[in-house]
Amino acid sequence: MTVQLLPDSDKGRAGLPRHEVVYRQLRDRVLFGEFEPGQPVTIQGLTDTLGVGMTPVREALRRLIAEGALAFMGNRRIVVPELDLQAIDELCVARRALEPELVRRAARHVTEADIAALAETDARLDSAIRGGNVRQYLVENHQFHHGLNALAQAPILTGMVERLWLRFGPSLRVVCGQVGTRNLPDRHKDVLEALAQADAAAAAAAMDADVVQGMDQIRQGLS
Repeated sequence: MTVQLLPDSDKGRAGLPRHEVVYRQLRDRVLFGEFEPGQPVTIQGLTDTLGVGMTPVREALRRLIAEGALAFMGNRRIVVPELDLQAIDELCVARRALEPELVRRAARHVTEADIAALAETDARLDSAIRGGNVRQYLVENHQFHHGLNALAQAPILTGMVERLWLRFGPSLRVVCGQVGTRNLPDRHKDVLEALAQADAAAAAAAMDADVVQGMDQIRQGLS
Protein backbone atom coordinates (compact mmCIF):
# COMPACT_ATOMS: atom_id res chain seq x y z
CA MET A 1 0.00 0.00 0.00
CA THR A 2 1.47 3.32 -1.07
CA VAL A 3 0.46 6.32 1.02
CA GLN A 4 0.45 9.70 -0.70
CA LEU A 5 2.15 12.24 1.53
CA LEU A 6 0.25 15.50 1.39
CA PRO A 7 1.87 18.72 2.59
CA ASP A 8 0.20 21.20 4.91
CA SER A 9 -2.09 22.97 2.49
CA ASP A 10 -5.62 22.99 1.16
CA LYS A 11 -4.76 20.03 -1.06
CA GLY A 12 -7.50 17.45 -0.71
CA ARG A 13 -9.87 19.90 0.96
CA ALA A 14 -11.91 20.76 -2.11
CA GLY A 15 -15.48 19.67 -1.63
CA LEU A 16 -15.23 19.39 2.14
CA PRO A 17 -17.87 21.12 4.30
CA ARG A 18 -16.89 24.61 5.39
CA HIS A 19 -16.68 23.61 9.06
CA GLU A 20 -14.22 20.82 8.20
CA VAL A 21 -12.02 23.15 6.15
CA VAL A 22 -11.95 25.67 9.01
CA TYR A 23 -11.16 22.93 11.51
CA ARG A 24 -8.21 21.70 9.43
CA GLN A 25 -6.90 25.22 8.96
CA LEU A 26 -6.98 25.90 12.70
CA ARG A 27 -5.57 22.46 13.50
CA ASP A 28 -2.60 23.18 11.25
CA ARG A 29 -2.04 26.53 12.93
CA VAL A 30 -1.91 24.80 16.31
CA LEU A 31 0.15 21.88 15.04
CA PHE A 32 2.80 24.07 13.45
CA GLY A 33 2.97 26.59 16.25
CA GLU A 34 1.34 29.59 14.62
CA PHE A 35 -0.49 30.00 17.93
CA GLU A 36 1.97 30.35 20.81
CA PRO A 37 1.55 28.54 24.14
CA GLY A 38 -0.58 30.71 26.41
CA GLN A 39 -1.92 32.75 23.52
CA PRO A 40 -5.67 33.46 23.74
CA VAL A 41 -7.80 32.89 20.66
CA THR A 42 -11.17 34.48 20.04
CA ILE A 43 -14.05 33.57 17.78
CA GLN A 44 -14.23 37.10 16.41
CA GLY A 45 -10.51 37.24 15.75
CA LEU A 46 -10.59 33.94 13.87
CA THR A 47 -13.63 34.86 11.82
CA ASP A 48 -11.86 38.05 10.76
CA THR A 49 -8.61 36.23 9.98
CA LEU A 50 -10.17 33.35 8.07
CA GLY A 51 -12.98 35.31 6.46
CA VAL A 52 -15.67 32.87 7.55
CA GLY A 53 -18.76 32.96 9.75
CA MET A 54 -18.87 32.26 13.47
CA THR A 55 -20.60 28.88 13.24
CA PRO A 56 -17.75 26.94 11.57
CA VAL A 57 -15.22 28.65 13.83
CA ARG A 58 -17.21 27.65 16.94
CA GLU A 59 -17.41 24.06 15.73
CA ALA A 60 -13.67 23.95 14.98
CA LEU A 61 -12.80 25.36 18.40
CA ARG A 62 -15.11 22.86 20.09
CA ARG A 63 -13.31 19.97 18.38
CA LEU A 64 -9.86 21.33 19.16
CA ILE A 65 -10.77 21.79 22.83
CA ALA A 66 -12.05 18.20 22.95
CA GLU A 67 -8.73 17.02 21.46
CA GLY A 68 -6.68 18.96 24.01
CA ALA A 69 -5.17 21.26 21.39
CA LEU A 70 -6.89 24.25 22.99
CA ALA A 71 -8.17 24.83 26.53
CA PHE A 72 -11.33 26.56 27.73
CA MET A 73 -10.41 28.68 30.73
CA GLY A 74 -13.79 30.08 31.72
CA ASN A 75 -15.16 33.56 31.10
CA ARG A 76 -15.31 32.50 27.44
CA ARG A 77 -11.50 32.47 27.25
CA ILE A 78 -9.83 29.92 24.99
CA VAL A 79 -6.05 29.59 25.04
CA VAL A 80 -3.28 27.42 23.67
CA PRO A 81 -2.17 25.24 26.62
CA GLU A 82 1.29 25.75 28.07
CA LEU A 83 3.24 22.57 28.78
CA ASP A 84 4.83 21.97 32.16
CA LEU A 85 7.41 19.26 32.87
CA GLN A 86 4.80 16.76 34.00
CA ALA A 87 2.85 17.20 30.76
CA ILE A 88 6.04 16.73 28.73
CA ASP A 89 6.84 13.54 30.63
CA GLU A 90 3.33 12.18 30.05
CA LEU A 91 3.47 13.02 26.36
CA CYS A 92 6.82 11.27 26.08
CA VAL A 93 5.47 8.14 27.79
CA ALA A 94 2.42 8.09 25.52
CA ARG A 95 4.42 8.66 22.34
CA ARG A 96 6.92 5.94 23.26
CA ALA A 97 4.06 3.51 23.82
CA LEU A 98 2.33 4.28 20.52
CA GLU A 99 4.75 5.43 17.84
CA PRO A 100 7.23 2.52 17.91
CA GLU A 101 4.23 0.16 17.79
CA LEU A 102 2.93 1.95 14.72
CA VAL A 103 6.33 1.55 13.07
CA ARG A 104 6.33 -2.16 13.85
CA ARG A 105 2.92 -2.46 12.20
CA ALA A 106 3.99 -0.31 9.26
CA ALA A 107 6.89 -2.68 8.64
CA ARG A 108 4.36 -5.40 7.75
CA HIS A 109 2.92 -3.37 4.88
CA VAL A 110 5.62 -0.97 3.70
CA THR A 111 6.68 -1.11 0.05
CA GLU A 112 9.72 0.26 -1.76
CA ALA A 113 7.50 3.05 -3.10
CA ASP A 114 6.43 3.94 0.44
CA ILE A 115 10.03 4.11 1.60
CA ALA A 116 10.95 6.27 -1.39
CA ALA A 117 8.07 8.67 -0.63
CA LEU A 118 9.14 8.92 3.00
CA ALA A 119 12.74 9.53 1.93
CA GLU A 120 11.59 12.40 -0.28
CA THR A 121 9.83 13.95 2.69
CA ASP A 122 12.94 13.52 4.80
CA ALA A 123 15.02 15.17 2.07
CA ARG A 124 12.70 18.19 2.15
CA LEU A 125 13.11 18.22 5.93
CA ASP A 126 16.90 18.25 5.53
CA SER A 127 16.58 21.15 3.09
CA ALA A 128 14.50 23.08 5.64
CA ILE A 129 17.16 22.42 8.28
CA ARG A 130 19.92 23.70 6.00
CA GLY A 131 17.89 26.78 5.13
CA GLY A 132 16.80 27.49 8.69
CA ASN A 133 13.15 27.38 7.65
CA VAL A 134 11.42 26.58 10.94
CA ARG A 135 7.88 26.26 9.65
CA GLN A 136 8.89 24.03 6.76
CA TYR A 137 10.89 21.89 9.16
CA LEU A 138 7.79 21.44 11.33
CA VAL A 139 5.61 20.64 8.32
CA GLU A 140 7.98 18.05 6.87
CA ASN A 141 8.78 16.51 10.24
CA HIS A 142 5.10 15.99 10.94
CA GLN A 143 4.49 14.75 7.40
CA PHE A 144 7.20 12.11 7.78
CA HIS A 145 5.66 10.78 10.97
CA HIS A 146 2.11 11.09 9.68
CA GLY A 147 2.92 9.24 6.47
CA LEU A 148 4.79 6.52 8.32
CA ASN A 149 2.00 6.08 10.86
CA ALA A 150 -0.58 5.79 8.10
CA LEU A 151 1.23 2.73 6.77
CA ALA A 152 0.44 0.89 10.01
CA GLN A 153 -3.23 0.62 9.01
CA ALA A 154 -4.21 1.24 12.64
CA PRO A 155 -6.55 4.25 12.57
CA ILE A 156 -7.36 4.23 16.29
CA LEU A 157 -3.70 4.33 17.31
CA THR A 158 -2.89 6.84 14.60
CA GLY A 159 -5.69 9.15 15.75
CA MET A 160 -4.37 9.02 19.31
CA VAL A 161 -0.89 9.99 18.10
CA GLU A 162 -2.23 12.87 16.03
CA ARG A 163 -3.92 14.29 19.12
CA LEU A 164 -0.67 14.01 21.07
CA TRP A 165 1.13 16.00 18.38
CA LEU A 166 -1.46 18.77 18.68
CA ARG A 167 -0.55 19.11 22.35
CA PHE A 168 3.18 19.69 21.87
CA GLY A 169 3.24 21.36 18.43
CA PRO A 170 3.14 24.95 19.73
CA SER A 171 5.93 24.24 22.24
CA LEU A 172 8.07 22.60 19.57
CA ARG A 173 7.78 25.77 17.49
CA VAL A 174 8.98 27.81 20.48
CA VAL A 175 12.00 25.55 20.93
CA CYS A 176 12.82 25.70 17.22
CA GLY A 177 12.79 29.47 17.47
CA GLN A 178 15.22 29.31 20.38
CA VAL A 179 17.77 26.79 19.14
CA GLY A 180 17.28 26.87 15.37
CA THR A 181 16.65 23.95 13.07
CA ARG A 182 20.26 22.78 12.87
CA ASN A 183 20.17 21.67 16.50
CA LEU A 184 17.14 19.42 16.04
CA PRO A 185 18.36 15.85 15.49
CA ASP A 186 16.17 13.01 14.27
CA ARG A 187 16.48 9.29 13.60
CA HIS A 188 14.47 9.22 10.39
CA LYS A 189 17.23 7.74 8.27
CA ASP A 190 17.73 4.96 10.80
CA VAL A 191 14.02 4.20 10.59
CA LEU A 192 14.10 4.12 6.80
CA GLU A 193 17.18 1.91 6.69
CA ALA A 194 15.59 -0.57 9.08
CA LEU A 195 12.37 -0.63 7.08
CA ALA A 196 14.32 -1.23 3.87
CA GLN A 197 15.92 -4.23 5.58
CA ALA A 198 12.52 -5.46 6.84
CA ASP A 199 13.81 -5.17 10.42
CA ALA A 200 10.71 -4.12 12.35
CA ALA A 201 12.44 -4.24 15.74
CA ALA A 202 15.25 -1.93 14.62
CA ALA A 203 12.78 0.46 13.01
CA ALA A 204 10.75 0.61 16.24
CA ALA A 205 13.91 1.17 18.30
CA ALA A 206 14.95 4.03 16.00
CA MET A 207 11.53 5.61 16.35
CA ASP A 208 11.69 5.29 20.12
CA ALA A 209 15.06 7.09 20.07
CA ASP A 210 13.60 9.77 17.78
CA VAL A 211 10.72 10.39 20.18
CA VAL A 212 13.01 10.60 23.21
CA GLN A 213 15.35 13.03 21.44
CA GLY A 214 12.48 15.26 20.36
CA MET A 215 10.77 15.38 23.74
CA ASP A 216 14.09 15.96 25.53
CA GLN A 217 14.68 18.92 23.21
CA ILE A 218 11.31 20.37 24.21
CA ARG A 219 11.96 19.68 27.89
CA GLN A 220 15.36 21.42 27.80
CA GLY A 221 14.03 24.33 25.77
CA LEU A 222 11.10 25.02 28.08
CA SER A 223 13.03 24.52 31.31
